[in-house]
Amino acid sequence: MTLRNDNRPWYKERWPWILMSGPAIVIVAGIATLWLAVISNDGLVTDDYYKQGLAVNQSLKRDHEAGSLGLQADLMRADQNVRLLLNSVGEVNLPAQITLKLAHPTRAGQDQMMEMVAEGQGFYSGKLNADIGGRWLVSIEDPAGQWRLQGDWLADSGEPLRLTAKADK
Repeated sequence: MTLRNDNRPWYKERWPWILMSGPAIVIVAGIATLWLAVISNDGLVTDDYYKQGLAVNQSLKRDHEAGSLGLQADLMRADQNVRLLLNSVGEVNLPAQITLKLAHPTRAGQDQMMEMVAEGQGFYSGKLNADIGGRWLVSIEDPAGQWRLQGDWLADSGEPLRLTAKADK
């Protein structure tokens, strides 16, 4: 057996570099992941989740009120123009304005809220701030906060969204 006795420094050998490349790649990937996590701010977790949990019963009361009034709405969109037809089973005085909230399920920064103005006979119109696509959580409420209609909407489908409340039993 012969021993190799050359005086080459370690950094000129390939094996130390091959062995160090694995941990170096992991460190770079970890820094990239950390950077992406810091800049993304998805808004998935709210700071006041406890207060929001306590307000659930108050929100459900508005849903039940819409059901007892027999409210129903059809939401339609053409580009950034939104139209709403609101009607009820019984005699209900419809407000002059209605608040429409569009909430993206995962990106709070894309949420939109608009005041829709009455055009007569239950029709309301408004304009979006930005074009939307995909799935959205829709909420329609009166300005006094007495009732609310909610639903999920696939904005790209081209079909109108029908919102109906169920009466409290």
